[in-house]
Amino acid sequence: MEPATATAKPPKTGRFLWLLLISIIVPVFNVGVHGLIFWFFRDSPLHPVVNALLAVIWGAAGVYSIYWSLNWVVEQYPDAWKRRLLPFVYVGPAVLLLGWLLVLPTVRTLYLSFFDATSSRFVGLANFGAVFTDRLLATALRNNLLWVFFGTILCVSLGLLIAILADRSSFERLAKTIIFMPMAISFVAAGVIWKFIYYYTPEEQQIGLLNAIVKAFGGEPQAWLTMVQPWNNLFLIVILVWMQTGFAMVIFSAAIKSVPDDILEAARVDGAGEIRIFFQIMIPYISGTLLSVTTTIIVFTLKIFDVVMVMTGGQYGTEVVATQFYRQLFMYQNTGYGSTLAIVLLIAVMPVIWINLRQFRREGGF
Repeated sequence: MEPATATAKPPKTGRFLWLLLISIIVPVFNVGVHGLIFWFFRDSPLHPVVNALLAVIWGAAGVYSIYWSLNWVVEQYPDAWKRRLLPFVYVGPAVLLLGWLLVLPTVRTLYLSFFDATSSRFVGLANFGAVFTDRLLATALRNNLLWVFFGTILCVSLGLLIAILADRSSFERLAKTIIFMPMAISFVAAGVIWKFIYYYTPEEQQIGLLNAIVKAFGGEPQAWLTMVQPWNNLFLIVILVWMQTGFAMVIFSAAIKSVPDDILEAARVDGAGEIRIFFQIMIPYISGTLLSVTTTIIVFTLKIFDVVMVMTGGQYGTEVVATQFYRQLFMYQNTGYGSTLAIVLLIAVMPVIWINLRQFRREGGF
């Protein structure tokens, strides 16, 4: 005698109606219940701490209940349909959330870029024309190119060099820990730290670390962030290098360790020197990783904002596209021009992301 199943299934004649019913009721029920909970927390009279704790609990339990209920619905389908629908259960909510948080705001920003400052009058491509004739934006684009060129080259080259040297050192763990430590703090915190390092005062006593060292060696203290433009941007780029070199080092170190030892030993037996091994064996072997790290850091440099805003506020010729976008949209309330700058920044980042995804697909990531 067959054991009773956990879920009683309706007769075959009503199977289709049963699947249709639960396929509609369960998602609608989820949307309704979690929507009501969201509205409750938004207007809750509870203490903020209690409200936050309950919201965290609801977030974890709510996600679990949504996936569990949708998975239960899919389990009622025949095996052929189950295999087709199950991936959508786990990927679908994430895609919808990304669409809501990324795609819709992007479309709305593109729409607003065709209107004037108050979003009341259609101006077509006038904002885009103004972007490329604005002197301030020309300075911002020039500075972004400096960030991309110097920041990327220094981060990638130093990260690769330190990864190779650290792998051959008896203090590998300590060295990598010290280099990687800046990754643990935010760009805002890094900006505050380096603001004290570059600090300049016209008085005799210097509290800025860099000026104190310069003065100790008999030099003249300098206002590093307001000195000759645009080279004062290089002192800001140093902060990016300080933070992102550890990221590049860790990725490169893992890639270098994956190079087969027998290939390296065979090259050494054939008389190849370490420099030749590095350029003709290691670099081609980790070329995919090299491209991924480079494109990732380029994206960082294109959308740089925090460091510039904390250190100089975009003054003294250090303006970048992101700070100009923030200033136009939130300080000058120029919605059309600010939205246009955001779209320009998105267009600049898209080719780099496309290259990264293409490399990811080539390596079997998709």
